[in-house]
Amino acid sequence: MRTETMMWFTADLHLGDTNILHDMDRPFDSVEEMNRKVIDAINECVAVDDRLYILGDFTYRLPLAEAVRLRERIECQNVTLIRGNHDGDWEDPDAPHIWDEVRDYLEVAPGYAKGHRLVMSHYPMLSWNGKARGAIMLHGHIHSRGDRTNARNRDRERPVLRYDVGLDANNYKPVSRDQILGFFGL
Repeated sequence: MRTETMMWFTADLHLGDTNILHDMDRPFDSVEEMNRKVIDAINECVAVDDRLYILGDFTYRLPLAEAVRLRERIECQNVTLIRGNHDGDWEDPDAPHIWDEVRDYLEVAPGYAKGHRLVMSHYPMLSWNGKARGAIMLHGHIHSRGDRTNARNRDRERPVLRYDVGLDANNYKPVSRDQILGFFGL
């Protein structure tokens, strides 16, 4: 049993989005199955007291009450939402406070990632704060398939420390800080 609190990242869940099943060829027979299996995968990886960052597009065109019910099925108690292009409902001042915080952009100090600052946005960036000093850009939005995009960034002559944490790029599971650091050999 592990005792350390871990950091986890995911993006582009699109819970409730029937179109994403076909547009991204997701391996689920229905949106209900997708919702269930995505949340089950999060709960299998992320402990209740871990820290989970959802980098945008938690749901898609769902009534707010239904989105709240889906969030409540995630057992982790420490969840930050980095808003994506489909997260407008969380800007409503009457929206329930089910997130630790809701941000458009977030940086996590280097001490939490072996000296590497983590820069988070739903949208990938070409340049970000600390890039030249080893900061790692975490993002979603582009729905990479498999880890090809991440591998291209890593395998360049001068590696680009940018990682797509989206479900489509990570076998429909969240990724940990340690997995990301290991991917880049850090």
